[in-house]
Amino acid sequence: MKARHLPSTTTLQCFEAAARHLSFTRAANELSITQSAISKQVAQLEDTLQHKLFRRLRRTLVLTPEGSLYLTEVRKILAHLEMSANAIMTYSGHGDVLKVATLPTFGTRWLSLQLPAFFEAHPGITLHLSDRVETFDLENEGIDVAIFHGHGSWPNLECHKLFEEEVMAVGAPGYLARQRIASPAHLADCRLLHLSSRPDAWHRWFDEQDIRTDRSYHGIRVETFQTLIRTVMAGGGLALIPRFMIDHELEAGALVPAWPSLLHGPNAYYLVYPEHLGELAKVRHFVDHLKGCAATLTAPE
Repeated sequence: MKARHLPSTTTLQCFEAAARHLSFTRAANELSITQSAISKQVAQLEDTLQHKLFRRLRRTLVLTPEGSLYLTEVRKILAHLEMSANAIMTYSGHGDVLKVATLPTFGTRWLSLQLPAFFEAHPGITLHLSDRVETFDLENEGIDVAIFHGHGSWPNLECHKLFEEEVMAVGAPGYLARQRIASPAHLADCRLLHLSSRPDAWHRWFDEQDIRTDRSYHGIRVETFQTLIRTVMAGGGLALIPRFMIDHELEAGALVPAWPSLLHGPNAYYLVYPEHLGELAKVRHFVDHLKGCAATLTAPE
């Protein structure tokens, strides 16, 4: 289909209203146009798509299979247009929108706790927060600021180190009671759980204990720390988890160290943003706030 033959927004709105009401008349009333205008728009759309979208059954309007499929896509398009329009209106008329991407569990366990104070200090900034598991191109995604875990050097991004992490081997009390762990080598005999993005974590932990085992890469893999934490709490096995993420569970006794040794990894958490956005007030305010919050976090011993 050539670009000049793409259906207009008005045509999509007419189709969506008719499909929702299953009535050209009620759709016309909703959109404040005539019933014949709705009918004409739908007919033109069917001609463009070369598929029938509606059929009449005993004086009742019903969607064809093609119509049902197209309706799903049209609703996505209209919803996206509405969100985009609202974002621009918010940006230009009532303050700045700051789009932030974060690692899921980092967002739940640390970032979310720092946001209320930011909201109070900067009521004119509206935050749009999204979760991302893997690294991505901020500019292509329209993201202003992101939280990355890594080495601290990414092309065309300004990077500010927030903090490093201490990683603990932990398990549920009941699970550990059944394992009778007397030395760090005994952890290799347990069910080891892994974070997919850190497949070598257990290997590095055993290596720091001068333990050689062929099981350090074996075990169950999950995508987020949040799932890892819940699985370990349920007695699913042992996992290596940053201590700041599980302070509450450790204090409550829901998780306990499987062995006291801590793993200090080569990477850290970084606040990153495209270099050319560094002078925007909304970015500066957010970066300064999080850097201040991170400075109060107890440094690893």
